[in-house]
Amino acid sequence: MPAVTTTYWAEYAWLPHVNGPVVEQDVLITVGVGGKILRVAPDSGPCPADAVRLTGLTLPGQANAHSHAFHRALRGNVQVGFGTFWTWRDTMYRFAGALDPDSYLALATAVYAEMALAGITAVGEFHYLHHGPGGTRYDDPNAMGHVLIEAAARAGIRITLLDTCYLSAGFGAEPTKPQLRFSDGDADAWAARAAELKESEHVRIGAAVHSVRAVPAEQLSTVAHWAAMRKAPLHVHLSEQTAENDACLTAHGVTPTRLLADHGVLGPRTSAVHATHLTDEDIRLLTDSSTNICMCPTTERDLADGIGPARRLASGGCPITLGSDSHAVVDPFEEARALELNERLHTRTRGHWTANALLRAGTEDGHASLGWSEAGRIEAGSLADFTVVALDSVRTAGPAPALGAETAVFAASAADVRHVVVGGRLIVRDGVHQLVADVPTALRDSIATLQS
Repeated sequence: MPAVTTTYWAEYAWLPHVNGPVVEQDVLITVGVGGKILRVAPDSGPCPADAVRLTGLTLPGQANAHSHAFHRALRGNVQVGFGTFWTWRDTMYRFAGALDPDSYLALATAVYAEMALAGITAVGEFHYLHHGPGGTRYDDPNAMGHVLIEAAARAGIRITLLDTCYLSAGFGAEPTKPQLRFSDGDADAWAARAAELKESEHVRIGAAVHSVRAVPAEQLSTVAHWAAMRKAPLHVHLSEQTAENDACLTAHGVTPTRLLADHGVLGPRTSAVHATHLTDEDIRLLTDSSTNICMCPTTERDLADGIGPARRLASGGCPITLGSDSHAVVDPFEEARALELNERLHTRTRGHWTANALLRAGTEDGHASLGWSEAGRIEAGSLADFTVVALDSVRTAGPAPALGAETAVFAASAADVRHVVVGGRLIVRDGVHQLVADVPTALRDSIATLQS
């Protein structure tokens, strides 16, 4: 019996080429039963009668390399009045304290559906909300992690669950009351619990060090070893705030980057998130180790974190990835262009990244940093995960199709996403999510539950 395949016809598609990606037209993409691309044929002529038409520019699915799903409930609330990162964090703790497995499932499903509507096909969930209020253990020690995995399945996207070790309130400080939900007690207990998490077709399991202030230095290597033995992604918040750098220097006499390097955390499977306030030596340690750098521009500006040295890190050999972090905005195109535009503001010069380089950060390099090296490209053998951006909206109309990459990065928004395919299955069709009936209502209701 012949294998069943699905054929998509892309009006235009951003495809790999020996001299760099190019926009091709009339592209037939044949997908096999395993959800992988079998063939890609540009210049194939008009759409065949049996093919699914994708009008616009087809790109690889976007990888959101850094997410805290429950932070989506903060949108609007933390923009009232004034404050600092630390007052923002207090509000975040209040929302975290209101979640249980049922309410988190509802919220995360809605959040991941919002991501799908924005063209995101894989998310790296930096997960530290492990236990019940006061640190009470659920009957299933991984109840909250399993909820996130189920939420991604319901929303139709892939997830890398970055199970996060979070043990202390600061250097040598016991967890505060809100943080008791995050802590397993020590890194060995964290490792034992995280080892029970299982991968599946839409799930990869990785690890995370919340930060050097949240994991004692002598326990950093336990987390790094856990990830190394599994060849799993390892992520860490790094130098988002100068206060973290100052406290680390006081406690250990070295910067957070040096502390991570000394305990075996850095490397090509590791992603340093934010990496905003770095010394020259920090940059050398990150580039010499080929550590990934995950920039989250919309959150970093929302929290007034600052502009990190992304261009210097990229020039030194660090792959750059992108994340929506606190979900102040869920728009991968905004994250991509913000990387370039922030650099322009900082240097007062233009042209630090090409559109192709920024798209690669959000696709191929983002997926690789989450353990999905077989995703992020539209070519035979890759996962059939792609998103289609309209080229005829009020934002994108006008440029020639050959400038599709530039149009997507510097003009398009999440509102221009028309179709999303994950594993060969249409998750979003004509801007409508096919699995979650009413995403705005799902978001409203799940957030209202936490506020009641």
